[in-house]
Amino acid sequence: MSDESVRWIQEEMDRLREAGLLANIRAIESPMDGRVIIDGREVLNFCANNYLGLANHPRLREAAKQAIDDYGIGPGAVRTIAGTMTLHLELERRLAQFKKAAACITFQSGFMANLATIPALVGRGDVIFSDELNHASIIDGSRLSRAKIVRYNHADADDLQRKIQETTDYRRALIVTDGVFSMDGDMAPLDKICEVAEEHGIILMVDDAHGEGVVGQGGRGIVDHFGLHGRVQVEVGTLSKAFGVVGGLVAGDRTIVEWLRQRGRPFLFSSAMTVPDVAACIEAVSVLEESTDLVDRLWSNARVLKQGLQEMGFDTGHSQTPIVPVMLGEAPLAQEFSRRLFDEGVFAMAIGYPTVPMGKARIRVMNTAAHSEQDLEEALAAFERVGKMLSVIGK
Repeated sequence: MSDESVRWIQEEMDRLREAGLLANIRAIESPMDGRVIIDGREVLNFCANNYLGLANHPRLREAAKQAIDDYGIGPGAVRTIAGTMTLHLELERRLAQFKKAAACITFQSGFMANLATIPALVGRGDVIFSDELNHASIIDGSRLSRAKIVRYNHADADDLQRKIQETTDYRRALIVTDGVFSMDGDMAPLDKICEVAEEHGIILMVDDAHGEGVVGQGGRGIVDHFGLHGRVQVEVGTLSKAFGVVGGLVAGDRTIVEWLRQRGRPFLFSSAMTVPDVAACIEAVSVLEESTDLVDRLWSNARVLKQGLQEMGFDTGHSQTPIVPVMLGEAPLAQEFSRRLFDEGVFAMAIGYPTVPMGKARIRVMNTAAHSEQDLEEALAAFERVGKMLSVIGK
């Protein structure tokens, strides 16, 4: 490939840099926890999705080590050939039980779970009714399906009803929504959306990546939160956030789960989750089943952090969950705010376009159960100093 043929890429990179939209990736030199080491210094970590602090939990570490001794490391094949181990089946059984679902299937990631599920349920001649702020994996899965995509206003069941009534030329239909929206921290009105789906006889699919381990009784997710067991046919989740490991899941209707074993392309054509990952995920389920302490601590920390930021004068949007967006507007300001926070010992990355719309840049503050009261106090003090320094809040 000639230099000339890739020049446009460099030009686009330069344009992103000038606009303050070029991603700045920092490398972590320690275990994922409430405090991490970056560039040789210890800083408070407020931007990971490690909601419950399980990514460095001693029980999960030990379970992964033991599984390696018992089963090795990699499965060596896709699930349908020689890659299904007893550990995979045990994880799926335990997750179905935890989620109070009829069945469950696991994938390599939550992203893969969406790429597998949507094209397996709808295709050409079908329609997908999708929340306008759905995650990129839902958008990509919808595009892959080649079904018609009809977007409805964010978290608006009435607009969903109108869009369904206006759309008549299709074979099958699917309603898809995030459960907890990752950038704003608000929740889909799943109870109202479910009523619309049932009225029209449409399959309902919810991506609960940021609800797993966070909302619902003991972290059982948004379906549990709204008491909709048996009424939501497809519940997609991830094992890489609150569960602290990696992987994706689809729980719900048994027939749909079995269909995904036959037609879910990432399940059919990509190697299975590795042994230590599966074992650690099983142990994470055990931790959550035994106690709600970590979930309770997460929500307690969220209340302290959110209230503290609001009292200082920061705009924290409309979050209903432990995700706390500090709204700053323009990407250059958000990036400068993030750099100043890091200087103050707080790791909290700026989020800008295309992850969020233009003009909606922010610091997305991700507190966890791994943070102590002292951690929260130090973080709030740093936000106050930087906020005043950059005139985001008053002196």
